[in-house]
Amino acid sequence: MGGIKYNVHPLFFVVGFYYALTGRIFVFLIYAFTAVLHETGHSVAAAKSGYELNKIILTPFGAVAQGNIEGLKFYDEFVIAAAGPLVNLAIGLLFVALWWIFPEIYAFTDVAAEANFSLALVNLIPAYPLDGGRILSALLALKIGGERAAKICKIIGIAFAAALFAGFIYTAFSLPNVSLLIFAVFVFVGAVSRDKENKYVKISSAMDKDKLRRGVPIKRQAVSKDITVKTLVKITDANAINEIDVYDGDALVKKLNHREIAKILATGDLYSKLEKYV
Repeated sequence: MGGIKYNVHPLFFVVGFYYALTGRIFVFLIYAFTAVLHETGHSVAAAKSGYELNKIILTPFGAVAQGNIEGLKFYDEFVIAAAGPLVNLAIGLLFVALWWIFPEIYAFTDVAAEANFSLALVNLIPAYPLDGGRILSALLALKIGGERAAKICKIIGIAFAAALFAGFIYTAFSLPNVSLLIFAVFVFVGAVSRDKENKYVKISSAMDKDKLRRGVPIKRQAVSKDITVKTLVKITDANAINEIDVYDGDALVKKLNHREIAKILATGDLYSKLEKYV
């Protein structure tokens, strides 16, 4: 599995500087760590779908992995998008449960709980590039197709950004809410630049030379020819030399070595059956 590149959105530093000036840098750091946990949910869900994230962007409103995930079914896109908010909701509920048992820890964990609930709810807003926009896009695509769904979500994103900007203008006459302005810019840029997103990449089992120098185990398995390439991804060990015997009932069809497995994972359609490639 290839390494994930981590980037920091410029607005992250802007918001961080604002929090530092207002004496709330600790709160901001908690939110940043919560965003990393959020992205972990996306990463795990992507891996289960046979994809890995090639870039994670830390933003002031969460960690996003934008992607033109060509070839990935909309159901899997929905699962990947929902995984991040669900992780935050689960962690938030865990803190609430702990307060019932150990009420004295509330004073030390209330910010962490608030961060998880807030990040989950904000990311469920149906506007790109937030997870809610991805979920809406996937659900619409199942009904009306990906191209029309993308246009609708783009319009919603721009409209939502305009509403946020209007909210900022309204607060500017009393106590300006800078967060609204930054959020508006973030959503607007995400909506209009969707075609330039980073991509999910298919997981590869190509062995790293450094790992081979240290020594790796050999993992041998037997599977049916009817399994999908996606299932093959799940059972392949990225830290081992993989050998797989493919069977049709009781008959051995093909012995796949590590190089052949890596080629199938790199070029095969995740939703096709293994028999297509053996």
